[in-house]
Amino acid sequence: MLKMVSHLPTAGSDWSPPVLPQLPTDRFSSHSMTACALPSPVTLNPSALDPTLAYAASPGSDSAPQGDGQQLAEEFQRMLRRDDVSWEQTYTLVERLGAGGQGIVFLADRYGAFDVKFRLALKFFRPDGYASVKAYRDEMGRLARVAMELASVQQDHLLDIFNVIELKGIHVQAMEWVDGFDLRYLLTPRTLDEAREGMDPQRWQYMNDVIVTKTSSQLRLKPGVATAILRECLSGIAAMHRSQLTHGDLKPANIMVKRTGNCKIIDFGSAALADEPTTRPLWTPRYAAVEVLEGAAHTAASDLASLGYIFYEMLSGQFPFADCSDGPDLVQAKHDLAENLPDRLPRDVAQNANLLHLLGGLIAPDPAKRFATAEAAELAPNGAAAFHRELIRSNLASEYENELRLWISEIE
Repeated sequence: MLKMVSHLPTAGSDWSPPVLPQLPTDRFSSHSMTACALPSPVTLNPSALDPTLAYAASPGSDSAPQGDGQQLAEEFQRMLRRDDVSWEQTYTLVERLGAGGQGIVFLADRYGAFDVKFRLALKFFRPDGYASVKAYRDEMGRLARVAMELASVQQDHLLDIFNVIELKGIHVQAMEWVDGFDLRYLLTPRTLDEAREGMDPQRWQYMNDVIVTKTSSQLRLKPGVATAILRECLSGIAAMHRSQLTHGDLKPANIMVKRTGNCKIIDFGSAALADEPTTRPLWTPRYAAVEVLEGAAHTAASDLASLGYIFYEMLSGQFPFADCSDGPDLVQAKHDLAENLPDRLPRDVAQNANLLHLLGGLIAPDPAKRFATAEAAELAPNGAAAFHRELIRSNLASEYENELRLWISEIE
């Protein structure tokens, strides 16, 4: 069990209650608010709406706090007049969720008053691998600034980060726990085998026709489902890019599909602000853009290339670049993929001009030939949204979020 002290700064020492503007009385007439049946006109005293003012019972009222209630009311007023508040926060580590080069993530419960608890994830960042304590603290400070910038974005398809904590010198991030599976796991054949056990033949046929099917190496998502996942990722990445943030390590393992059928981008350990690049760039070569493999800095266009390789994997059912052993081989293989894209895709994908344009605009080796932005990849005439509209016109569309939800519900 971990105990931490929460310290939440509020207003400064010269803080005073805000002066509220006089509310227009004509908006609170009995005609416009029949449920309240207020007389018209009504004169409201703005100070009556200010919760920081001391309680004063109206003449003849018997509802004023008495005894220990009065003491509690006074404590409430004292609390509001303070510059800050603090309390002890307790977390219980429930189980280890995963580990990587940067740290270890635990499922945890955060305890509150009345024995309630809230489930979340805690990531503990490793101090090993840094030349000094100062080097570790400098990088953790950068990650803390990135985390708080991400927290301010508040986009549905980005993992929520709640707080940055320093515990005995170790950097910890408190973040949303996502109940679901990462895309890397979902694309393994065992997930479809597990789902099949409880299906009748009709449902199994529908699953293979509309949602997912097997290939010789792993699972292949049907184009509508794969594009639905891509669109949610584009939405999240677009919000990051608008805030001058890049992810830096997009790959199937960093995309979670929730039990609701929605997607969340996770793991921002390689994320960076445009004006403060990371001092320890970490990325996965298989999904890295060509320019990153060649030594250039990671940019927003590099994130789009990574999403493109993920999209290719979902559409083709093939683990990308499995035969490449080093950087030069990967660079050449990524050039070859872009030049021979129709030959590397299933026939139903290769014959669709929208899909070819979309995929080609993501994985082009030259960053200047990719979509200019994530929004463009979504909204361009041959972008992701256009492909879904094509399916609707052809009466081939489905409720993709629900399809993913049902598939995940059938996986143990």
